[in-house]
Amino acid sequence: MSGDGREGGRRDDEVRGARRIPGPRGAVDDLDLETVERPVLPPPGGSAPDEAVPEQGVPGEDGPEEDAGPGDAVPEMGAAADAAEDVVHEPDEPDRPEEREGPDQPDEPGPVPEAPHAVTADASAAAPVLSHRVLKALLGAWALSACSAEETAAVEDHLTVCAPCADEALRLRDAVGLLHTDGSLDLDPTLRTRVLDGCLGRRPARVPIPEWATAYDAETARLDALLRDIGDSDWHAPVRLQWFEDERAVTRRTTVAGVIGHLMAVDGLVSAALGLADPLAGTGTLGGSEASGGGGVPLSPTRRTETYWAATYPPATRAVREPWRALTHELIRTVSLAGPNVAERSVSYGEFSLPLQDALLDRAFECWVHGTDIAEAVDYPYRPPSAAHLHRMIDLAARMLPAALAGRRGAGLAGPARELVAPGEPGRSVHLEVEGHGGGDWYIALDSPAAVGSPDRAVAQVALDGVEFCQLVAGHISPVEAAAGQEGDREAIRDVLFASASLSRL
Repeated sequence: MSGDGREGGRRDDEVRGARRIPGPRGAVDDLDLETVERPVLPPPGGSAPDEAVPEQGVPGEDGPEEDAGPGDAVPEMGAAADAAEDVVHEPDEPDRPEEREGPDQPDEPGPVPEAPHAVTADASAAAPVLSHRVLKALLGAWALSACSAEETAAVEDHLTVCAPCADEALRLRDAVGLLHTDGSLDLDPTLRTRVLDGCLGRRPARVPIPEWATAYDAETARLDALLRDIGDSDWHAPVRLQWFEDERAVTRRTTVAGVIGHLMAVDGLVSAALGLADPLAGTGTLGGSEASGGGGVPLSPTRRTETYWAATYPPATRAVREPWRALTHELIRTVSLAGPNVAERSVSYGEFSLPLQDALLDRAFECWVHGTDIAEAVDYPYRPPSAAHLHRMIDLAARMLPAALAGRRGAGLAGPARELVAPGEPGRSVHLEVEGHGGGDWYIALDSPAAVGSPDRAVAQVALDGVEFCQLVAGHISPVEAAAGQEGDREAIRDVLFASASLSRL
């Protein structure tokens, strides 16, 4: 610095009045401030702007710089020049708020030719110069695509030079992607099975559930998950039960709690076959009688349900869930500990009986059907069972059809037998082709329940979707509307479809 308060041919008051250019920028010696008009500054005493020193003009207009008198403020500004030089030579820190040019500062009349980052008027209009703090605050709006075109351009320009903001922008953009998912928020119905398979693969169960009881275990768990999600008021939501009886559809109105009471009443038939206590005995519902038939306890599912509903006053609420769920757990635990021979134990339904393995499959089918009824009443998503479990349910219905046909024929509701054969011999058959989820091919013997269905003796073919066939068996759709395709003996097809619907009950 020279003794007259100048450095590199510049006056100290010029340094004090010069605008601070945002970094990165060139060295101070590269700037030609001689061509820049010096601003009018107030004196240190804080006087009015009109008392500012007017003599400080551009060299060559008011005289040479050497004529500056001792009263000028040049000598006292040497320290300010040193400070300005220190600021200029600091390491480049782009986007510091204090180094940004504000939009309200006046443009300089003269160009700054050597400045490496001078912004033209057109460029600044497209991408306004904003402070680092403002740009960081705009990252959230930028991630949501809520910025204007100018703000978007400014933010994206800033992200190319600021690594912390670029990282934050990536995190915000990923978070926005989670807010716009197109998939359903409902859990995959196979999630429970996959989690259990993973757990049991690491540590096999000490006492595994029999394969023929897994469908009942899965469907009771799915229904229980639905019941846990609904509110207290939903337990009183009206539910319309529907089945097929006397060649016509029959409906009955109840509540969500009433449906669970119905399931528990019928599960009592299975618990009685296993030697367990009837869940309805001792509660006053059935007068303390046992489900084995003693004491006038009604055995048929319909009569047990009607008795339970008549004796339940006030109407059942969500309190019915706990005893029903405890009963399902007890049944699964008992069949798992009983050994393989228990699968053939007979379960009486009053008018007919089923082996225990088929009875639990029947109970799994009814849990799914009534779970769907409840889900429709409370507007809850509910999917069909897994393909393996649905296939077993369809197979059970197909195995029950020959006996149902014989019963309808005895009541005069089906066509007469045309070709009687010895038990175990192939007889006239209908090819039942179930398509889609859980589908397959079954051959239904027409003339005798002891006959064997055979593709060589097929006289007709009927095609249905897997879920629609189950709805037909449940009495939820009409036999006339069920078949997707028919070919062959029309009377045989009609007998099979109406026999399928007759398997339904309350």
